[in-house]
Amino acid sequence: MTAENKLAALGLTLPVPAAPVANYVPYVMSGNLVFISGQISKIGAEEVKGRLGEDLSVEQGQAAARLSALNLIAQMKAACDGDLSRVKRIVKLGGFVQATFDATEADIPKVINGCSDLMVEVFGDAGRHARFAVSTPSLPLDVAVEIDAIVEISA
Repeated sequence: MTAENKLAALGLTLPVPAAPVANYVPYVMSGNLVFISGQISKIGAEEVKGRLGEDLSVEQGQAAARLSALNLIAQMKAACDGDLSRVKRIVKLGGFVQATFDATEADIPKVINGCSDLMVEVFGDAGRHARFAVSTPSLPLDVAVEIDAIVEISA
């Protein structure tokens, strides 16, 4: 089953890849690696804002990370000229969770699992990746989550 078929089976639709809001590009290709700029927890009017430990539960944070994951996959598709079958491996994710200083340390990785789990659901073993998950007191636009990625693609 293709990545796009898996997305459809999950009832998910990819958004139009988000345009940069500052002086950067959405992704950079170097050899067979695609470095995708941070993607936030916002797709159109759907967005998850706030801080874990103040406004958000772990489950709401996971939903935010899933939105970021869909944005990442949309950027992957753009980098692959519309062909997600070119994705060979999700190499690494970097996850930032807007959280209070007293948010439970163990909850930060659980939030980013919202993205990691979707990568595995969509890309199978090729979706298993290295990653980091850290908290921060603020993120742009007050979004709950921002995640970047390094992805290996075929030529």
